[in-house]
Amino acid sequence: MKIINLGEKNSVLNNFIAEIRDHVIQKDSMRFRNNLERIGQVFAYEISKVLEYSEKNVQTPLGIATCRTSNEDILIASIMRAGLPVHNGILNYFDKAQNAFIAAYRKYGKDNKFTIQIEYASSPSVENKVLILADTMLATGSSVVLAYNKICDNAKPKETHLVCPIASVDGIEYLSKHLPHKNTTLWVGAIDEELTIKSYIVPGLGDAGDLAYGVKL
Repeated sequence: MKIINLGEKNSVLNNFIAEIRDHVIQKDSMRFRNNLERIGQVFAYEISKVLEYSEKNVQTPLGIATCRTSNEDILIASIMRAGLPVHNGILNYFDKAQNAFIAAYRKYGKDNKFTIQIEYASSPSVENKVLILADTMLATGSSVVLAYNKICDNAKPKETHLVCPIASVDGIEYLSKHLPHKNTTLWVGAIDEELTIKSYIVPGLGDAGDLAYGVKL
């Protein structure tokens, strides 16, 4: 699996990452969602650079222009709730893409141990498509792996791009062990070293779903 950390280079992405981490700015949920959406747009632009392109003749009012465009068949998938703003940002750039949504949550047992439960998945076939799977946080990596397996159960994507703005070292290691190495790329904006006993990323940013959409029951 190829790993690309866009946060290692200076760009406006780092401003957006800093703002979603900032506990004061986080109090404005609309700004938090907008920043995640802008982060999704940055990742979409970077992913667009590695797609296949071909020449296309376009009729203008004054003649014919030869343009290089991509006609890749793209499927954008996200893990609800936290992945939705990132999904919207990616969709702003790949506006002809098909879409998939997966509902996943942590079910806690004793001693802060939990399992990931997939309750809902809606997806067209991923067969021979470019799959972009987005979630705001990559903590343990379990949600991403289960979501990938769910929507790729009976089909194989042409290539896979995982978009996780903030990731943990443990989560990246888990993906490396449980996802196909070939034609899989993980795109991140920052990598944090620590997970708490409850598997929250430190310094991370807190609960992205709650920050974006309000505290759940």
